[in-house]
Amino acid sequence: MSRIQKGKGHNRIILKWLMGWVCISILLFAIIGFTATIPIGKRASHPMLNSLTEDFDSSIYLTLLATEVKPLSYHFKDKLPNTSMSEFFLQFITKLNYSDMRTLFGNELPGFHPYQHRIIIGQEGTNYSNLPVESSAPLDIILEDRIVVDEVVEIDEEELEVEEQSVFIYNTHNRESFLPHLDEVKDPNAAFHAELNVTLISEYLKKNLANKGIGALVDQTDFTQVLHDNGWEYWQSYQASKPIVEEALAQNQRVNYVFDIHRDSRRREDTTLTISGEDYAKLFFVIGADFEGNESNIEFATVLHEKLEENYPGLSRGVVAMGGAGRNGVYNQNVSDNAVLIEFGGVDNTLEEIYRSADAFAEVFAAYYWDAEPTSGNE
Repeated sequence: MSRIQKGKGHNRIILKWLMGWVCISILLFAIIGFTATIPIGKRASHPMLNSLTEDFDSSIYLTLLATEVKPLSYHFKDKLPNTSMSEFFLQFITKLNYSDMRTLFGNELPGFHPYQHRIIIGQEGTNYSNLPVESSAPLDIILEDRIVVDEVVEIDEEELEVEEQSVFIYNTHNRESFLPHLDEVKDPNAAFHAELNVTLISEYLKKNLANKGIGALVDQTDFTQVLHDNGWEYWQSYQASKPIVEEALAQNQRVNYVFDIHRDSRRREDTTLTISGEDYAKLFFVIGADFEGNESNIEFATVLHEKLEENYPGLSRGVVAMGGAGRNGVYNQNVSDNAVLIEFGGVDNTLEEIYRSADAFAEVFAAYYWDAEPTSGNE
């Protein structure tokens, strides 16, 4: 054997060795990356599985099924994407979607993540830089005792009795509170209180709707305590509230509207509007982007926004679909076509300002309700 032939053979061995190490390195990085995305202690949990699969369209799973069940490829050929298995595994491992360049930058560039959401309809001044910010403080911070500056604003108006209850109101982040009412609390991430919180908005709205002939159920579950008792984390709040919503709808067949009341973590300049010399807390309608059939929820929220715009221009900041990594993306809205999350003001708003907005919302919703269901109170 000549030296040239020996040299070529030696080169082939080196090339195969290098290729082998490259393949091993890629596999190793993939395994490390996959493992790093799984929260410690939750490697077999449903939230973990959701986080791994939330970025994939349902058509991807249909494609996988069609490879085994051939008739599916004929019945659903118009819905099957032209996605190769290599593209699927690339997306699974890297969370990158070649058809959406936002996924390339969304988790790498500071401040770019909000651009993964979709503004359905926005008021002047509403943009991707001031979308609602979901509270994300550690649970021990939320559970801290805090002193209230002043007494809770009393609701003087007497509540009328309404037999039929067609609205369900609850508060997934039930301890979200307001800085003006908390003594020596300046940090928006510490604006929480066990009693003076968004549940007061729900009760106020219930009484307001009752006086307009609309019955509402208000859930008072302390979901923050539920998280603590179960050893869960704050990002699992919707997991805690979902059974309550499902039970309320199952036991009350006439309930057709579901409102999850929150307050934004945005500051006063983004969440306050002056009308006729009085300050109001702005509203923002949030729809989950990560479940099929949310078109009905979007339509419902859009109608409410437009009706607010007709009567109180600028009071609603708009409608946004939010989802993707780091967010729930469903918000329990898959239980009803008329389920919506509503942000009432922000951390700097007072209850007086929020109650004015609740008055406006109740007025607008009542007009919508009686127009859409003219016989609701007469059956």
